[in-house]
Amino acid sequence: MTAAGPADTAARLTGLVRALRGHGLRIGPAETVDAAAVLDVLGLADREQMRAGLAAALLRSDGQRKVFDAVFDLFFPLGVGTPEALRAEPPPVPDDPEPPRFGRPDPLRDQLRERLAAALAADDRAAQARLAGEVVEAFGRYGTGSTPGSDGWSAHQALGRLSPETLLARILAALREDPGREGPAREDLSERVLADEIRRRIQDFRAQVTGEARRRVAELRGPERIAERAVAPSADRIDFLYAGREQLAELRRTVHPLARKLATRLAARRRRAARGRIDLRRTLRRSLTTGGVPLRPAYRLRRPGRPELVLLCDVSGSVAGFADFTMLLVQAMGEQFSKVRVFAFVNRTAEVTELLRRGQDDPARLAARILAEARVMGHHGNSDYGSALGEFADRHLDAVGPRTCVLVLGDARNNHRDPNLDALRRISARARRVFWLNPEQPALWSTGDSAAPAYADVVEMHSCRNARRLGELIARLLPV
Repeated sequence: MTAAGPADTAARLTGLVRALRGHGLRIGPAETVDAAAVLDVLGLADREQMRAGLAAALLRSDGQRKVFDAVFDLFFPLGVGTPEALRAEPPPVPDDPEPPRFGRPDPLRDQLRERLAAALAADDRAAQARLAGEVVEAFGRYGTGSTPGSDGWSAHQALGRLSPETLLARILAALREDPGREGPAREDLSERVLADEIRRRIQDFRAQVTGEARRRVAELRGPERIAERAVAPSADRIDFLYAGREQLAELRRTVHPLARKLATRLAARRRRAARGRIDLRRTLRRSLTTGGVPLRPAYRLRRPGRPELVLLCDVSGSVAGFADFTMLLVQAMGEQFSKVRVFAFVNRTAEVTELLRRGQDDPARLAARILAEARVMGHHGNSDYGSALGEFADRHLDAVGPRTCVLVLGDARNNHRDPNLDALRRISARARRVFWLNPEQPALWSTGDSAAPAYADVVEMHSCRNARRLGELIARLLPV
């Protein structure tokens, strides 16, 4: 990393803290002072040691490390501008900067692919880092320079030109033909394990290219702006509606840590609530011994008892990830409730409590199993909240009682069908509390085929777009 003066280092540290706060990390003045002390002790000579020290001072959980690393690389980059190795020996630039068309040869691309295949086969991290810089230098630049702010660097463009994923077969063939290669012996690894290892190396190289392009763009646009727009959020801030397969898998890994945290909060609320309300008559009677001053309040003690919980989940494609995560979270928190029953629907309603219990071993396939094994669809596959709520009210209302809290999970997009508000009123009249958790932002509730405003007039509706918000709502709303 390039040398920096005390003022520049302080500015980088405060910028790092502001960017991390923008991603939802709770970092206060005490943690910031600790981070400054870390920099004072460790200095800037060993970048990875500095990274570890700042992470220890600023972070509170392992789930925040991925965001921290990406933001750290922006404010404390490995270098500035073109890497020194590339300045000393720049890669050849083709006469035609445009991608070849119709099978025209691309010597530079072929040369970089050959070198990358060799580096990946040997697991040479230094060579891969140099190649990442060369790939971005050769293929990642866009813009003409004629318009201010139009130039930049694109990892997507560079990786699309290089196509490192297509090297898998070539690398595997080279490893099979080289019995004396470094690394694990061929007989110790099955073909599948070896292929997975090469895929991991390719993925790591893609991350290096992404980091290099992001670093260069940060020099042009400023690290604060890039940290806000180009750094992926932590798992608990991933939007349910836009999460991809890998992000949903990452979300599922946070279920049990989040469940433990919520269980602790609910248990604390339960202990506080067990004291009950102040008994005014007994408190005034006690105050006679202190001259009428109520120093020792008396309480009406509550009988301990855990509430019942019913989930009513839309498992259609648009909100399946949200319902999937919430069902797994509630299942993991089952000890906090005297009874938990889960019902799923698309346009018909079916109980899936047992399916959920059996699906703990393979949570990734939970939604698919519900769609395949439970009767949640009738003659079509489109959401119909009115029909689903009506079937629940007619056939499963015995699941709801005076101690039951009902959570309805869904975006309330009813495909312009009858919302059947009377069915929701019947459920609400029988339950202790009913809350509707909607994964869409409130600005969208009145658009298109959404019946959210009508349902929000009957029950309390809350926007719930990510795991952090879900945890906050569960800890605050559910009765104890």
